[in-house]
Amino acid sequence: MPELAIKRVHVAVAVIMNSKQEVLLAKRLDHLHQGGKWEFPGGKVEQGETVTDALIRELKEEVNLDVISSSPLMEISHDYPDKQVLLDIHLVSDFDGEATGLENQQICWVPKPDLVNYDFPEANKPILDKILAN
Repeated sequence: MPELAIKRVHVAVAVIMNSKQEVLLAKRLDHLHQGGKWEFPGGKVEQGETVTDALIRELKEEVNLDVISSSPLMEISHDYPDKQVLLDIHLVSDFDGEATGLENQQICWVPKPDLVNYDFPEANKPILDKILAN
């Protein structure tokens, strides 16, 4: 019997930091993969789309922010039992707009030291380590 192909998902992820050194988090809706956990906003990179274009589109659709500039922070490949994710993480500290959960998700600005109090998907742990080290 052939093995089932593991789904691979390329995701543009934003670590959005405001002038108070707080990071924007969004809570995944319960019905989604890793539902109920907190994450850094972002979403799938569509076919033919650059990571930057995906980041700009997803942040506008998800949290109503307009990215003015971003810079690459890190890249993570993580295997879950049911899917493999490639996370392209960018730091966004220059943006316009007021963050709002446009997909009915809970969002909040969290001081960097308090990030350890939130439950994140396993793939996000290296991002946390990097943020907290700086």
